[in-house]
Amino acid sequence: MSYFVTGATGFIGRYLVRELLDHREGTVYALCREGSRARLDALVEEWDTDRVVPVVGDLGETDLGVDPEWVVARAGQVEHFFHLAAVYDMTADDELNEQMNVGGTRHALGLAERLGVQRFHHVSSVAVAGEHRGLFDESMFDEGQRLPSPYHRTKFESERIVREEASVPWRVYRPAIVVGDSETGAIDKVDGPYYFFPLLKALRDTLPGWVPLVGVDLGDTNVVPVDYVASAMDHLAHLDGLDGRAFHLVDPEPKPTIDLLNTIAAAAKAPQFAVPVDRSVTGLVPTGLLPRALQPTALLKSALRLSPVQLVLEQTLGRLGIPPEVLEHVSFPSVFAARETERALSGSGISVPDLDSYALALWSWWEDMLDDAVARDTKAVRELTNKTVVITGASSGIGLVTAVQVAKAGGVPILVARGADKLDATVRLIRSQGGTAHAYPCDLSDLDAIDALTKQLREDFDHLDFVVNNAGRSIRRSLRLSEDRFHDFERTMQLNYYGAIRLVMGLIPAMREQRSGHVVNISSIGVLTNPPRFSAYVASKAALDAWSNVVSSELYGDGISFTSIHMPLVRTPMIAPTKLYDRFPTISPAQAARKIITAMVEKPHEINTKTGSLGALSHYLAPKTSFKILHMAYQVFPDSAAAKAHTDGSQGGHSESEQMLIARLLQGVHW
Repeated sequence: MSYFVTGATGFIGRYLVRELLDHREGTVYALCREGSRARLDALVEEWDTDRVVPVVGDLGETDLGVDPEWVVARAGQVEHFFHLAAVYDMTADDELNEQMNVGGTRHALGLAERLGVQRFHHVSSVAVAGEHRGLFDESMFDEGQRLPSPYHRTKFESERIVREEASVPWRVYRPAIVVGDSETGAIDKVDGPYYFFPLLKALRDTLPGWVPLVGVDLGDTNVVPVDYVASAMDHLAHLDGLDGRAFHLVDPEPKPTIDLLNTIAAAAKAPQFAVPVDRSVTGLVPTGLLPRALQPTALLKSALRLSPVQLVLEQTLGRLGIPPEVLEHVSFPSVFAARETERALSGSGISVPDLDSYALALWSWWEDMLDDAVARDTKAVRELTNKTVVITGASSGIGLVTAVQVAKAGGVPILVARGADKLDATVRLIRSQGGTAHAYPCDLSDLDAIDALTKQLREDFDHLDFVVNNAGRSIRRSLRLSEDRFHDFERTMQLNYYGAIRLVMGLIPAMREQRSGHVVNISSIGVLTNPPRFSAYVASKAALDAWSNVVSSELYGDGISFTSIHMPLVRTPMIAPTKLYDRFPTISPAQAARKIITAMVEKPHEINTKTGSLGALSHYLAPKTSFKILHMAYQVFPDSAAAKAHTDGSQGGHSESEQMLIARLLQGVHW
């Protein structure tokens, strides 16, 4: 069995190809333009397969521009033709939509017919329903609905071409708004609800999460994660007896748009919107009896098209990256029935997950990987453009996100961590976003390996501008359970202190020669607050702080400076094993990365939180009282599961309410 896929490098296409590779046999021919060959080659390398074969062509040419000899040689050999390539953008103009969506579909269908494929799979969209009001099921197509934009019109027209002109068996798939992977949140473009994420971020960074905001009922929307769409398409494509039918890949329970925004806001820890006049009130008014032009949603859309309103929106929401034209399409007037799709998927285990279960993944991926606010920060761009930034622990968490943000600001991240595969994946990600990055695998607990690394870096780069000592090891274990585990202290000191200063000392000669350099040490709020059970971890970070404080005065005349960031608790893989932290107030890796960017741009000697500074002041003014409070916390919080596994008893561990009270009062502190 073999496949031909257009749009294989696109968002849905990549996931579909992965499904075919995982669950089917045979060759996957992937159409790509000559200029996109490198992108496909990178994906093939990531997939680690020899079953994906590039086919050079172009959506805008007859038969997709595929070599006629290639077509003749493979006629009758391709069983499934998946046509995904299209413009998925509400803001694209009429000409581009016409060329790619309508012309591209006609050319794809022509090639499929010449290849003699057994089945043509067309990826359409629920946009074909246009402004149809009420139920729109899978058997419906041309119901006389108004098509309000070039995107709606060309998606409708391309599906019509398949329905009326195809001479080979066909199936149509109509996804709703496709968002990121339900497990990882991964997505490669801002579209649909993502346009509102910068607004939620601005609200989170400006207002406390408990502040209620006034919202308006924007109607209902429908989103589905890309992994569901790809899995469903793969399954439906290989079932017998479904030709000539359309399938709605939608959430069977659509959400009010305001509820979707509130779900994402909760994941972002941003304020949520309350709707004073909701459907319990408006439902009492028989608006359905009004002429369509006078119904509330129609009036709202008409108002949005007015030039003065457009101007105001451009100067307000537009500055946050929300195109005014998108506001017209934030909700669907149609309710999309998916009974046939659900029946066909029955027993497969494929279903739409609840948004609540993956909202945090969507938010985290956007904030960590897609948010480009740093690229609009003129000071950050000026300070970081073309500057090299050595980042340790760069394969995940804070280090990975920092690398992405440095690249967005025009810097050149030099990624250091043990895992070569993860580093290479990060380099590919940064390069796919137009940035530059380099990977240097190294075990930072091996001092000889660090010496070899610094020697190589000095040879490979003309200048080394920044070092971010981010790699670290944390151990949460009371002294009572550490008395026979002195190696815990040795291992923590080896990575957090010796490894960090060995790296810096190896790079100082280059910095001294260039008369500039800045080192950012990721320390801990624990150095200021002295939380119990972290004696090994906090001592190693305190040692790094003390060393930096001493050598700062020695290196000042060489133009070399240091910043210590006493980082609060961050939601990273390092704290994931401690399930207690799932309920703790934490900052995101992106928020931590922003602190690191600030450290590189402004070069302060320290960056602290209010809680950390208060903890340090309390120890200075009233040390005995501080120790009493910390001892209470020691009794309230238990040892880690790993620590208790080495003893027949436990120390600490009171009610969850007591734990959460202390955690919320002393936000960001490790317990």
